[in-house]
Amino acid sequence: MARFRGRPGRLIDFEGTLRVRMRVQRALRGKSYPQAGRTLMPLSEYQVRAARPQPRPYKLTDGLGLALLVNPNGSRLWRLRYRFGGREGMIGLGSYPATTLKEARERRDAARKQIEAGQNPASQRAEARERREVTFEALAREWLARQAFTDKTRAKAEWMLGELAIPHIGQRPINELKAPEILAVLRRIEARGRLDTCHRTKWRIGQVIRYAIATGRAERDPTADLRGALNPVRSVNRAAITAPRRFGELLLAIDGYGGRGGTWAALRLAALVFVRPGELRAAGWQEFALDGEAPEWRIPAERMKMREEHIVPLSRQSVEVLRELQSFTGRSALLFPSLRASTQPISENTLNAALRRLGFAKDEMTAHGFRATASTLLNEMGVAPDLIELQLAHAERNKVRAAYNRAQRLAERRQMMQCWAEYLDELRLMASSPTMVSLRRRAG
Repeated sequence: MARFRGRPGRLIDFEGTLRVRMRVQRALRGKSYPQAGRTLMPLSEYQVRAARPQPRPYKLTDGLGLALLVNPNGSRLWRLRYRFGGREGMIGLGSYPATTLKEARERRDAARKQIEAGQNPASQRAEARERREVTFEALAREWLARQAFTDKTRAKAEWMLGELAIPHIGQRPINELKAPEILAVLRRIEARGRLDTCHRTKWRIGQVIRYAIATGRAERDPTADLRGALNPVRSVNRAAITAPRRFGELLLAIDGYGGRGGTWAALRLAALVFVRPGELRAAGWQEFALDGEAPEWRIPAERMKMREEHIVPLSRQSVEVLRELQSFTGRSALLFPSLRASTQPISENTLNAALRRLGFAKDEMTAHGFRATASTLLNEMGVAPDLIELQLAHAERNKVRAAYNRAQRLAERRQMMQCWAEYLDELRLMASSPTMVSLRRRAG
């Protein structure tokens, strides 16, 4: 028996005192002070520390539903009983000594505040557990399935997430992802010199995390903390010929192209309509209306960068190219089907490879460069910049103005496209016979 001599002539029996306190506590269990609302004898740190296992589990109550469960195996677990919606519930608040008596009371008080706010602590914990268990890979797959991407955009997004991000952070709970973990993923891409891919991957990862935030499975986006941590992308303008004489030489070279008929037509149309190469390659015959006084090409929204339908007025020269192309690919759904599969368009590199074969290096002209050429030369011709931007399908930040332009300026754009086609004829003629062009201008 542990004894300690206190005041003279008096011995204190600590173990006996503890047993007396426990018997009193069991006798008064459930009784409380009327004003304080706590059990008559709340636990002390010494009682909790001195609690020893017995053959059967037992509890030491502290008050307001908090109790320490002592198991035969020696574990001491904090438990909180409560009532919510007329039903009794119980949650764990940790184990002793990892969670002290003071900390257990703080967690109990926090749970009671949740109940007063109309929240079930058990439900809140289950949701928090679910958030911890949802991985980045699961959210990325779910997010991808909900996106209305074009086939090309979907393939790129799946590659960035599936090949560059998921192998490294896929199994991490999305709510626990930290900025340094994401930065480590991006550093691997950056080390290979793929700066543009690095920044695009960061953007895709951020999209997945923001989707998790919107669906209640994450709290914040750590990619926002990476501002300035990556090397900036050095934008390089795509090569384009802007000298009228040299562009006329290119048009003559295209006329004499000896490759596939479809490729020749694609290069001619690239110069005449100056749409994005991807929009041209995937063009389908059902998008064209070649008959009537106002032939046009309507590119569906899902194939446009800005996700809005784009109208391309067709000049007489463009219609002639398309009519000739029908003799090659008119039976296919696509204007430019691949040789390997008629249901797939020609590859992204087909037009650039054709330009190389014509003698135009990649630092002089690209398939995308036809847009820059048209923009430059049309501006030099004095065409209104708004018309050029509309035909290039660049974004208009002012939504009201954008709607007005699309509705009201189609007739002007038709006239501009016909003038552009005739100007290309002049450049072609100039490149083939400068003297003839000079005499023609004097006669005009």
